[in-house]
Amino acid sequence: MRNQKDIALDAIELVKPAIMNLFERTCRKELHIVVMDPTIKPWEAKFEDAILVEDTTGTPAEWTAPFDELARKKAQQAWRDGVANINHQTQHPASLREGDILYFGSFVYGNIVVGCSGVEPYYDMLISSWVALAFEQLTIAEYQIDKIETPKKAFR
Repeated sequence: MRNQKDIALDAIELVKPAIMNLFERTCRKELHIVVMDPTIKPWEAKFEDAILVEDTTGTPAEWTAPFDELARKKAQQAWRDGVANINHQTQHPASLREGDILYFGSFVYGNIVVGCSGVEPYYDMLISSWVALAFEQLTIAEYQIDKIETPKKAFR
């Protein structure tokens, strides 16, 4: 079975055609995606150590804002509390901490947390959801194939 990092990168590549199509509707064609390691909980590691992969589209030197930093902040909020950061801003603003980002754009699916920044927040969240769902479903596919190929394997 492939490792989590390879599967996460595969998930991003799998949804890239949809992202490119979405760019026809967005304010920019620049993007940064952060995928957190679903096996690491906030109480087990520092945020930076729990980032599984990051991916950039566009030319960072030409960005109008630090989309990589903004995506990390979105992912950090979501990872910290296990919910998309839109919840902090719309339902639970009392949970916002000093330095928290005020834009949404993350998505949580089970233990998978993805943060995205570069386009409108609702599209950032959409892209984050695509990556999260693709990551989980590709992992399920890998897991099923692994079970068939090694039915007596007891541990990952």
